[in-house]
Amino acid sequence: MSIIPVILAAGQGTRMKSALPKVLHPVLGKPMVLYVLDEIAKVTPEKPVVVLGHGAEQVESVIQGRAHIAIQKKQLGTADALAAAEEQAAGKAEYIMVANSDMPCLRAQSIQRICDTQRTNSGAFSMLTIIQEDTHGFGRIIRQADGSVAAIVEEAQATPEILNIKECNVGLYCFQSAWLWQALKRVKISPKGEYYLTDLVELANEDHLPVQAVILEDQEEALGINNRVHLSEAEEIIRKRINQKWMMEGVTMIDPSSTYISVDATIGRDVILYPNTWIEGKTIIGINSVIGPGAYIVNSEVGNSCSIRQSSVKNYSLPEKSHVGPFQILEN
Repeated sequence: MSIIPVILAAGQGTRMKSALPKVLHPVLGKPMVLYVLDEIAKVTPEKPVVVLGHGAEQVESVIQGRAHIAIQKKQLGTADALAAAEEQAAGKAEYIMVANSDMPCLRAQSIQRICDTQRTNSGAFSMLTIIQEDTHGFGRIIRQADGSVAAIVEEAQATPEILNIKECNVGLYCFQSAWLWQALKRVKISPKGEYYLTDLVELANEDHLPVQAVILEDQEEALGINNRVHLSEAEEIIRKRINQKWMMEGVTMIDPSSTYISVDATIGRDVILYPNTWIEGKTIIGINSVIGPGAYIVNSEVGNSCSIRQSSVKNYSLPEKSHVGPFQILEN
């Protein structure tokens, strides 16, 4: 089935309290929007459409041609943002997959799962939900007797009874393309002066087209970044994933909680990483090396069987069997 992804990245992110557009805030040195683009690319070869608004030029320069660009001219809500992608996406695929740009922990398999669900769904769309105690301000899911979705109620409009519901909207959807674009034109403006994507549930039910919901099991994937606290939570999740990946590849970490490895770094087998080690950028560490404690390595190539302790190495190439430290600074 053909799927065109649309990534919503037009929001200002005022709760970040930053001049930098929210989606460009880095998680382990990588802007969060690039995490979403990378995972979507594993699911569909179609070039996505990224909807921009606040800081559009900055975000587009980071995306660097990896997506078609649509512009939301005014901040009029999520449904209006998606409607901005119609010219780029309508009539070009059977399905439209919609994701938020502030979810760097979301994995490709979850995106694939929601698309596969829609493939067998005769209804208008399928969506991803999660059951969690800390609702993070997400909208609550109201189910029909048959298990399909009756409504999504935003937290600000929810009654105390609805607030007790723990199933929440993650913000990942797969729509029937032909139905989506006409339905967006039927979304009514809210009392806040915005058009909400979640109102499409009501419209689908009016059309007697069921909305299916798939529950996400890994709560970490559902983390949306709205403030610096959420950003630090995402850093912890991604850092843990990266460290576990390298340990499974044969790297020893004495204290993973104090070890930082960027997403672009490469580490050889039988490397030992001691506490308070920071490996940044596109660093390559050769096999059998011993790094740390207290090592800071940035965009460098470290040969096999090297040792670096309590030292800084930046933009430097170390031949094999080199020994650095303590208290040295090597930089080009």
